[in-house]
Amino acid sequence: MLDILAGSPLLTVFLVVALGTLVGSIPFGPIRFGPAGGLFVGLAVGAMDERLGQGLGLMQTLGLALFVYTVGLAGGYQLASTFRRQLPTMLAGLLVLVATAGVAIGGGQVLGLSAPMTAGAFSGSLTATAALAAATEAAGGSGDPAVGYSLGYPVGVTLSIFVLAVLVSRRWPAHRDPAPEGGRGLQALSVDVEREVGVDEVPGWREQRVTMSYLVRDGHGRVVTDDDRLLPGDRVLVIGAEQAGREALQFLGLESSERLTDDRTDLDHRRFTVSNHDVAGRTVADLDLPRRHGGRATRVYRGDTEFLARDDFVLELGDRVLAVFPQGRLEVGASIFGDSERRVSEVDALTLAVGLALGLLLGIVPIPLGVVTLTLGAAAGPLLVGLLLGRLVRTGPLVWSLPNSANLTLRQLGLFLFLACVGLASGPAFARTVLTTTGLQAAALGGTVTLAACLFTWLAGRLLQLSAPRTAGIMSGIIGQPAVLAFAQSKSDDPRIESSYTSLFAVGTVVKILLAYLLAVLW
Repeated sequence: MLDILAGSPLLTVFLVVALGTLVGSIPFGPIRFGPAGGLFVGLAVGAMDERLGQGLGLMQTLGLALFVYTVGLAGGYQLASTFRRQLPTMLAGLLVLVATAGVAIGGGQVLGLSAPMTAGAFSGSLTATAALAAATEAAGGSGDPAVGYSLGYPVGVTLSIFVLAVLVSRRWPAHRDPAPEGGRGLQALSVDVEREVGVDEVPGWREQRVTMSYLVRDGHGRVVTDDDRLLPGDRVLVIGAEQAGREALQFLGLESSERLTDDRTDLDHRRFTVSNHDVAGRTVADLDLPRRHGGRATRVYRGDTEFLARDDFVLELGDRVLAVFPQGRLEVGASIFGDSERRVSEVDALTLAVGLALGLLLGIVPIPLGVVTLTLGAAAGPLLVGLLLGRLVRTGPLVWSLPNSANLTLRQLGLFLFLACVGLASGPAFARTVLTTTGLQAAALGGTVTLAACLFTWLAGRLLQLSAPRTAGIMSGIIGQPAVLAFAQSKSDDPRIESSYTSLFAVGTVVKILLAYLLAVLW
């Protein structure tokens, strides 16, 4: 059997991927290892015969490049659009990671671990797969980083979840981080207007915390325009988060006993899928639906998240836009947005290939750093290019962003391929180390690094006067494991957790790649 697997690397890799998926789905209390299951199965299979890990370099690089590039594409625009607001959080995260790397160096020296092993334990304790690739490259292909990673990873995930279980529900003064106005979702309120008022006078309208779509006057309905003046007796539909919507309701009048959306005599609404490449990368304001078509976009659904259709919201392929149009004009919306599920399931091979090529090219450019020369490699190069192209969204006719479903599919495929290949290649070294003093020391170092990262994050949150949910989100982003985020969200539905995680994940990935490389090559 081993001879068959050694003679067919593709068969071996996909067997490991399949078994790793099963292992990753097994719950260990609140923990599931997810894609990291492929690494553990790969280590076990690779330990049986060193031939099983040979000749996988190209597939490992392809998997890694796909993973980090799609992460960059997904986070590029959101990172840029919230950069100024999230800057203190990102700077705090940067300092936490640098301080944590210092703990890793000190711990590695005390325990007598090699630099590659220390870099691997650092990467594993912060669940940074891309950082593992950088450390492996810096170590000249040594299996030590993967061994350290595999020993630090489960310890890091477990300890961080226990810390979050204590932290996330705590309450303390957070003067610079007030509670959000509403929950995760938006609500639509049918309102009986009791006062004459301009639309732009409604609380939240100018700031675009609320929008309005339906306007019924004298029994006839139409779409609200920006220069409308509401009159007593009108009925309007207000959309926004709970608190913002209630403020607008109290200002205008009383909640109606009839839902305006139930009457489709004059107006109709539908969710349209953005599949038109001419729309992708444009803002809602660019479409100018009220003036050009008598309609209005009110909400945008991206993945499982719901957003208010603000004027500056940039649409991406695969988004679903809820829009209101005059009766009989829904087909106009379909022609604008495309509304084709088939088209958004397709990947633009041209932009994907160009983006990956640019990222890999950047990865091989030498960067002199005094006595050493740094190359970003297949981990940081595609990630940085993905962040840039994700921010641009489009360049002329080229749309860089991928539909959310396609992005997630490619990301998971790349991650599984990379971890399976790393596990197979590092299996023999893992088998020689896991039950030795060095193995126990690497696991202990991983736990120490994780606890240090959690402690530094807590201190940063307290110094910046951030709330416990915000601090928990920062901690989840620094650790970077989706299971950690999911656990924090299971304990609290505060949206500050996810927003902080998102702002730090991409930046944290870049910083961890650089730190892991430097740990492996400089120390």
